[in-house]
Amino acid sequence: MTLFETARRSAEPFLPPIYRRVRRALLKEIRAFPDRPSVLDVGGRKSPYTIGIPADVTIIDLPRETQIQNSLNLGITDSIAERIKGRRSNVEAVMFGDMTRSELPSDSFDLIVSVEVLEHVEEDNLFVSEVARVLKPGGRFLMTTPNGDFLENRNPDHKRHYKRDQLKDLLSRHFGEVEVEYAIVGGYYRRIGLKPWSIRKPIQTGLSAFGNVVNTIQSSREGIKDQATGTHHLFARATKADK
Repeated sequence: MTLFETARRSAEPFLPPIYRRVRRALLKEIRAFPDRPSVLDVGGRKSPYTIGIPADVTIIDLPRETQIQNSLNLGITDSIAERIKGRRSNVEAVMFGDMTRSELPSDSFDLIVSVEVLEHVEEDNLFVSEVARVLKPGGRFLMTTPNGDFLENRNPDHKRHYKRDQLKDLLSRHFGEVEVEYAIVGGYYRRIGLKPWSIRKPIQTGLSAFGNVVNTIQSSREGIKDQATGTHHLFARATKADK
């Protein structure tokens, strides 16, 4: 592992719990493969959930072109792509691309992960269809998106917030087996946990790390996966049918 990967892995207990949830799910899936699997990370510009995982990772994301992308820190540039490849030992490629019109070959990835991306996509059915196309038969798609059963959409780049039944219906059009759960409790500790880390702001960084630890404990309580009110994310796992 690179120095960057080692440092980020050591910070893992203090990361936002949604990232830790995705990482745990990914590692569980990876352990089921006899060989090193291929993982496609859609929209994974930072992707702390794939840092250091024992898999060959390809990252695909939109080029950063619009004012909204700049203001919300979305998409990638050439310099971001080079920085990712320089810091990460498991990244095979960083690609500029639109997942609704992908040029990736069919049946080419064992696992696909997409964290807080689908809500930004206008053509959501086409996006999910392409994910299913490039996933190998029997492969898994892991994703998260804001919980539309609880959260009002106030983000200028979010096209919609899905209710759990809506997301399950969308995924079921293209996958044989679909599970959708509620995840991550909201409130004060979640809010402070999302504050950015900076060596120039040690107090804020320490509070953010503490907030994430507490929020992880809160979000691990029994019954959270069925709790629509008060949770901020939907976590979905979908399996492509074998041919």
